Amino acid sequence: MGFLALLAESPELSVGLALAVGLAIGSFLNVVILRVPRMMENEWNQQAAEVRGEPAPDLATFNLVTPRSQCPSCGHQITALENVPVLSWLFLRGRCSGCGTRISARYPMVELATGLLSAVAVWRFGATAAGLGALLLTFTLIVLTFIDFDTQLLPDDITLSLLWLGLLFNLWGVFAPLQAAVIGAIAGYLLLWSVYWLFKLATGREGMGYGDFKLLAALGAWFGWQALPAIILLASVVGAAVGIALMVLRRHGREVPIPFGPYLAGAGLLTLYFGAPLSAYFGIA
Repeated sequence: MGFLALLAESPELSVGLALAVGLAIGSFLNVVILRVPRMMENEWNQQAAEVRGEPAPDLATFNLVTPRSQCPSCGHQITALENVPVLSWLFLRGRCSGCGTRISARYPMVELATGLLSAVAVWRFGATAAGLGALLLTFTLIVLTFIDFDTQLLPDDITLSLLWLGLLFNLWGVFAPLQAAVIGAIAGYLLLWSVYWLFKLATGREGMGYGDFKLLAALGAWFGWQALPAIILLASVVGAAVGIALMVLRRHGREVPIPFGPYLAGAGLLTLYFGAPLSAYFGIA
């Protein structure tokens, strides 16, 4: 019996494996979340220097692999035993073993969320093409959520890759018919693009970034145009509730922008698992 056949016949094994692999991938996603914005900044600095006719800045190699992870306070390199998902953070009591600086609880939270959502994806879709797609979509949405929270940026390299990946899966109708996926990508972009320009013409200010258009286009490519009303409504309601809560509890000024990408990502995950009931609720076949 092949390994894939074994996973197909043993849901408990496949879900357990997905949890373990998801925890490990969550550790890598923390690296992506932290480093991609800095990689983008380095690229922008190089491009700006080129436009000004200046020599490119002499920057040390910095990517998803190099340099090794280290404490930002003391430079202590993270060892393999200190990099075990969730457990290492608990064992270290959330502090660097070199200098005792507190390590953010967000690191184990991302690892745990990735592991649990990976298990749910495989439980829901099994060891199938849909299960693989659900995992890739989940990983990407987690990365986009935290990058947008930190920087209010949704990198094109990630959102556009997600769009094309959704269309690729739907060549075989894994999540939606190809025609619905193509229309969903177009409609998703144009919907928020229209909202952006209406808001700008009415107020003279920008209400959202272009990355939000591309993320909704990507979700349309994954789930088809039928899912867009539910995604937009869910993201808007949750985003409005969080925004009001921030203004009340933290005295978060209305002029301070709130990223919309995380709420689109959350709505996308809900659609992944509850797409049919949501579409039925909104009266869309």
